[in-house]
Amino acid sequence: MKKMICGLGLVTSLLMNAQTQIIAHRGFWKTQPETTENSLKALENTQKLKIYGSEFDVRMTKDGYLVINHDEHHGGMTIADTNFADLEKVKLSNGENFPTLKSYLEQGKKDPKVKLIVEIKPAATKALEDELVRKTIIAIKDLKLESQCEFISFSFNICKEIKKVDASFKVQYLNGDLSPEQIKKEGLDGIDYHYNIFKKNPTWLAEAKSLGLITNAWTVNDVKVFDELKKQGIGFVTTNTPDVFKDR
Repeated sequence: MKKMICGLGLVTSLLMNAQTQIIAHRGFWKTQPETTENSLKALENTQKLKIYGSEFDVRMTKDGYLVINHDEHHGGMTIADTNFADLEKVKLSNGENFPTLKSYLEQGKKDPKVKLIVEIKPAATKALEDELVRKTIIAIKDLKLESQCEFISFSFNICKEIKKVDASFKVQYLNGDLSPEQIKKEGLDGIDYHYNIFKKNPTWLAEAKSLGLITNAWTVNDVKVFDELKKQGIGFVTTNTPDVFKDR
């Protein structure tokens, strides 16, 4: 009986570790030759890699267009203060056109198995954030991609607004300043924190799992960090090197 219990414990441990899923940070761009982060090519590379998902960043231009870009600037222009017609004149470093949310979602729809992890970037005011949320969800629903999309944000207001507009979407908070208990109380679905947050709060992963929350860590590029998080049973890891971790 003791051997059977030990065996079951080992199987449970292996299954728990095997559940760690990989998300490409801004797509799989760290390739040979390297392409551009948040590009359609980076998303296409992720789709070929056959991992859980591809994360990307949504911002809004001065005239209300939704575009994909991590930094608040593109070609030396502040996205929030510049019209799309001016921004699109500057191509990405790999020669692609400056991507819109629509073009990115259309590429994502080509492979329903790859989740689209939508990071909505904070804006200057609550009103702008709420507009950004509303327009993003409309774009997703227009393409019937609700089941393929999940949301993350550093803005607590954006996270709450997404759930307000459509509670069926999975929403994870990025900032790292709220405990799993607080996240659960606020009605969000998970924590997606920098891996150092979990080092500083060693009980949070176990607490989050016990509360039924999604657990994710960013941006994990070190094998030792990945292995330790996997050992603790983390659900997801977001990384610039998804090819390194996909079969680990």
